Amino acid sequence: MTEQVLRLIYPPSVVNVPIVNQLVRNFGELTINILRAEVNPEEGWLEVQLVGNAGNIEAATDWLRLQGVEVQVLGA
Repeated sequence: MTEQVLRLIYPPSVVNVPIVNQLVRNFGELTINILRAEVNPEEGWLEVQLVGNAGNIEAATDWLRLQGVEVQVLGA
């Protein structure tokens, strides 16, 4: 099992999109834990911990970027 902590930065265009819901549905083999968050109507960020296969974590990270979310790797 691999663990990765990411900061997901939401631009205004995706603040109202259910990104985390879609992430859970699309990558059900990962454990996704929200560590902290700050969201308002214009923008927001979440720090999440992903636990699972390294390939699945990489695929989820790529998917998040395709959705318009800026992804910063904070640690393992």
